[in-house]
Amino acid sequence: MIVLSNLRVAILATDGFEEVELTEPLKALVEAGAEVTTISLKPGEIQGVEHMTKTIKVPVDRTIDEIDPEQFDAVHLPGGALNADAMRVVPDVQLFLQEMEEAGKPIAAICHAPWLLISAGLVQGRKLTSYHTIQDDIRNAGGIWLNQEVVEDDNWVTSRQPSDIPAFNRAMIDLFARSAVPHG
Repeated sequence: MIVLSNLRVAILATDGFEEVELTEPLKALVEAGAEVTTISLKPGEIQGVEHMTKTIKVPVDRTIDEIDPEQFDAVHLPGGALNADAMRVVPDVQLFLQEMEEAGKPIAAICHAPWLLISAGLVQGRKLTSYHTIQDDIRNAGGIWLNQEVVEDDNWVTSRQPSDIPAFNRAMIDLFARSAVPHG
């Protein structure tokens, strides 16, 4: 087992996140020893979904306006169309992702989450995958969309959908272990 002891990982999500795209990577990160913080647009809880059906609520640890990218070593972006669409237009989210990218910190994104990377102006020339319905958005933003279970490009790992989660989690943990500097 790869150990991410004391590695500080931000998970950015809001209402409408795809449940398994947040909970399964979260579980894998915690089991690997990472310190995970769920960050949202508002305090309290956020509503998960399975496709369009409401499922569980997840507690929010911090809000986006309370954090600094320097407090984190890596970021995971779960999908869910409503979640990603709401998060992508928030200037604080865009700035957070731009600063994480500028620092070369690892970023993991699945399903609709690459929308956040598009809106942050980060996909030009990058290879990535996503849910198939946003491949045109990626191409129009200058990215190279690949229809693969997992795509790794430098400090990024992306996947298409919930069925890719086992491979995504392995690639995310491996990337985070290789790229991030743990703090004790």
